[in-house]
Amino acid sequence: MKLRFAPSPTGLIHVGNARQAIANALFARRHGGSFLLRIDDTDRDRSREDYVEALRTDLAWLGIGWDEYVRQSDRLDRYALAIERLKASGRLYPCFESEQELAAKREARIRMRKPPIYDRAMLRMTPEQRAQAEANGKVPYWRFRLSDSIVTWNDLVMGRSQVKLTAISDPVLVRADGTVLYTLASVVDDIETGITHVVRGEDHVTNTGVQIDIAQALGARPDRFAFAHLPLLLDEGGGKLSKRFDGLSIRALRQDGIEPEAVVSYLARLGSADDPAPLSMDELAAGYDLGRVSRSAARFDMRQLLALNRRIMHQTSFEAVRARLPEGATEAFWLAVRGNVDMVSELRHWWDVVAGTIVPPVLDDEKEYLLQALALLPDEPWDAQTWKGWTTALREATGRTGKAVFHPLRVALTGEEKGPEMRDLLPLMGRARVAGRLRIAAR
Repeated sequence: MKLRFAPSPTGLIHVGNARQAIANALFARRHGGSFLLRIDDTDRDRSREDYVEALRTDLAWLGIGWDEYVRQSDRLDRYALAIERLKASGRLYPCFESEQELAAKREARIRMRKPPIYDRAMLRMTPEQRAQAEANGKVPYWRFRLSDSIVTWNDLVMGRSQVKLTAISDPVLVRADGTVLYTLASVVDDIETGITHVVRGEDHVTNTGVQIDIAQALGARPDRFAFAHLPLLLDEGGGKLSKRFDGLSIRALRQDGIEPEAVVSYLARLGSADDPAPLSMDELAAGYDLGRVSRSAARFDMRQLLALNRRIMHQTSFEAVRARLPEGATEAFWLAVRGNVDMVSELRHWWDVVAGTIVPPVLDDEKEYLLQALALLPDEPWDAQTWKGWTTALREATGRTGKAVFHPLRVALTGEEKGPEMRDLLPLMGRARVAGRLRIAAR
């Protein structure tokens, strides 16, 4: 078994792409297969080298490794051979219409209430007509003549699927400048690199029918590949995810402080019968089943991802996160705050609270109480019992109870209405810092 992930380096990988990469990697791992990363960079105008590096970086960050790595730009000679083979068999034929002529044809067919598919007019060209067109300076592009059949396969997600080829225009496989298009290059690669299973988005269903026909024209068996089409992933508003949504790129999630385990765990089970849970790649692979993926579109919900990220943060050890903590942060700090953060990026604020110089709000209505708190502030050394002893003394001195005892102190010392347990934060702050904030809040 061999699977592949084949992104084009024309933008940053977003959660929709990542979901497909994760599905391929987990399925391969589950069944002891291999995983190929293929960079589909035949579009020379839009492909960028920095996006290639970004793709590799993002996949590595997610924990997705690959057994093989190829780039389509290194395989142009293989596509040239396939092109000549299809020309020789009569399945690839030259076309000379301009974009304006094709648009006029489509509009005419629509007016006649006919499907706006290509009319194969160029198949009727005589050798003399072709020679005349080329003598007039026209350079052909090349279309693949589809067979007049219905292509069927048993999709591992969608079940029995079919594409009626007579309802589709013969696809352009080679541009006038000689560059090959994805539709052909992908088939050649899948055949020659030994791919057995193609797992991708449902927007490729029609493409699959076409590519099966091309594969057979190149000599591949009808059952050469198994296919699985994942339903589209929608954004929170119900729209299709796009590379334009930079906020949902893997780079943006990483920079925001989302854990890779959260992204993988969430996307691996999104739209399936299994609830997302914080699991390792091996744990996810052990139970990964394409048959449990729903045939309906799934909606990416950032709140669910954050909830999963929070669960992972709460379980993470100090050693595992140490390198990403603010300079000087201790294990005591991490244990105190990890239950109250969704992402690593939030740690900076809490480090400022316990070790920085935040300015608390002035609490006019609580001035007298805060001055009493300052007067009763215990001497150091402090430990986890200091908060309880201090607030007990305040309760006895003021007659206050419950929230009236704790809340003004939390706001004065942290600037926040809620957060980590004060018994854990207080020893980290130290007496001088606490006393200074009490004075500011009581002004």
